[in-house]
Amino acid sequence: MKHNRLFLLVIALLMGALVLSACGGGEEAAEAPAEEAAEVAEEPMAEPTEAPMEEPTEAPMEEPTEEPMEEPTEAPMEEAEEAAPAETTATLVIWADEKRIPALEALVDEFAATAGVEIVLEQVALSDMQEQTRIAIPAGEGPDIFINPHDRTGESVESGLIAPIDLGAKEDQFLQSALDAFTYNGQLYGMPYATENVALFRNVDLVPEPVETWDELMEVGGALMEEGVVDNAMIFPNTQYHIYGLDTAYGGYIFGKDAEGNFNPEDVGLDSEGFIAAGEFIQQVVNDGLVPSTADEASGNSLFEDGRLAFQINGPWKLPDFAAAGVNFAVDPLPSGPAGPGAPFLGSQGFVINAQSENQLLAQTFLTELVATDEVMDSIQAQDPRIPAWLPTLEKIDDPNLAGFSEITPYAEPMPNIPEMGAVWSSWGDAIQLIMNGEDVTESLTNGANQIRESIAGGS
Repeated sequence: MKHNRLFLLVIALLMGALVLSACGGGEEAAEAPAEEAAEVAEEPMAEPTEAPMEEPTEAPMEEPTEEPMEEPTEAPMEEAEEAAPAETTATLVIWADEKRIPALEALVDEFAATAGVEIVLEQVALSDMQEQTRIAIPAGEGPDIFINPHDRTGESVESGLIAPIDLGAKEDQFLQSALDAFTYNGQLYGMPYATENVALFRNVDLVPEPVETWDELMEVGGALMEEGVVDNAMIFPNTQYHIYGLDTAYGGYIFGKDAEGNFNPEDVGLDSEGFIAAGEFIQQVVNDGLVPSTADEASGNSLFEDGRLAFQINGPWKLPDFAAAGVNFAVDPLPSGPAGPGAPFLGSQGFVINAQSENQLLAQTFLTELVATDEVMDSIQAQDPRIPAWLPTLEKIDDPNLAGFSEITPYAEPMPNIPEMGAVWSSWGDAIQLIMNGEDVTESLTNGANQIRESIAGGS
């Protein structure tokens, strides 16, 4: 029944597309259907001129009248069911990386058999996906469907690269924060399959119980330093992405939001009261010798693996490395601060539809009917364990460490997906580094915020 419904839906979409092109097109629209009609007319004519002329003169004379009456009720019906889907009615080109390709390969034959649609899978590295689509799509080339990180949504929409998507009845099967991440100006532009956020890795042998607050973390880490057990209470992996949960714990934010919940690029929060409070905390722990004055993710990871660091902030992608190093670790929420629990950035990856594609409705059908299923989403998760955006798959997670990340996900903050976010990173990082070097906190953050505002106003 599922296959029949999908076949009928695809046929309806294709017929609808043909009607729209016939009614609304100009000369080009009129010519294309005519050419297609001519091609379609040629193929049926090639067979009737041969088969009817050979068989009608022999079969009626040699065979009794019963067999011709039996075959029309069986053979034509069987051939119609098998032959119709075999005829390619459309082609969908999908760009995916090596970890998503295996899950999609199983759908190639299914979509061809049930709907007569050819699926062309092309492997493209995620690191190259954005650059290649930026080049291919404006030129009228590229895929119908591709993978996009959510923070590129605004830029991709404004550049005319991706189209809105309607998940229909499937929408409530997705993690709401993942859907929020792909929402831009009130419209959904992607079907998420995974999310990620950082958490606090804790060496259980050194610190048996979780710490609750940032003050407690520094106190516990400082005591271990005095004992000569660890080199530092913590090493900040960087001054922006990884420690954003510290900033939010003190009430900091990057962009405010308008009444509709959209990011407001005119409300830059780098010099907000909360960010300044976080900056003062950062400067204090550096001055106290608990944290080095230079952020260094590589050194922090190495010391954590060697048992010389009790805490490290990082993402689920580090689970295999820390496990391979033999560290007895737990994954905890980020510590709380005066404003509450530290909310890290949420990142999400998903499938998006080419805004220039002629097969947008067909692409959406493929995603919502075939990809948005337990089987495919489970397969994607198995290929690359992250925090699933598909709720039925999320509920099946039995890895306690991955579950530790997923407990944070509901209150993690989607990284701003507006184009103006590109103006933030450099000034933000420079301001925090100045603070760690001992410069005035308020002045450093105010100058950084003003640089961001000037950059946004200048359109860069």
